[in-house]
Amino acid sequence: MNNQSTLEKMKELKLWGMQKAFADSLQTSEHAYVTADELLTALVQAEYDFRQTIRIKGAIQRAKFRYPASIEEINFSQSRNLNKNNFIRLANCSFIEKKENVIITGLTGVGKSYLASALGHQACIMGYKVRYYNMSKLFSSLKMSKADNSYLKEINRIEKQDVLILDDFGLHPIDPSTRIALLEIIEDRHGKSSTIIASQVPVNKWHELLGEQTIADAILDRIIHTSNRIELQGESMRKKEAKNKKPELTT
Repeated sequence: MNNQSTLEKMKELKLWGMQKAFADSLQTSEHAYVTADELLTALVQAEYDFRQTIRIKGAIQRAKFRYPASIEEINFSQSRNLNKNNFIRLANCSFIEKKENVIITGLTGVGKSYLASALGHQACIMGYKVRYYNMSKLFSSLKMSKADNSYLKEINRIEKQDVLILDDFGLHPIDPSTRIALLEIIEDRHGKSSTIIASQVPVNKWHELLGEQTIADAILDRIIHTSNRIELQGESMRKKEAKNKKPELTT
């Protein structure tokens, strides 16, 4: 048996995970102590794991998250009003299967964007298509896309995402153009996919924020009634981190 030839063929076939695992087993002579079935199982598993890792990395890169967030690093302290059991249930992504939304509200710095990104990362790991947007930047981009006739293409791209994350919702005034575009996006996604919204503005102020009554009613009816709500409390996480990093004064 020509092991080097086998390694070259694995490379030619782009079986990178399998090639590395086989090369490692040759270095340690591990292949000599397992059956052919065991070796084949290990090589196939290595290739599967490699491809899964590449897929997840690609999904996370395409999502363009604001933070490299993870469920494991979330602070579930009681002062945050963040129920761990409820959030872990969201993290299994069943809300995506049910086509439900998630609304995360709270004052600046309490970790809304991080939670939204953590759920998005988890969705990527589980094979869903996710896209993160700062709301102000998204709608500025959509306005500009009308000039080069790429608006519909951008809207269609957003519609195809299993999970759309709109961060900093309501941080800037919502003009008529933004309001219409938001309605179009929410209408396209209603009952088909999930939207995660993070906002400093309490939900009971959203109608006033959106302005025009008929459109506001239509948007909120499609968002709120199928949503899981998280209302964060407590001190700014950024402020806490700054305090912890502050060097001690010496006398």
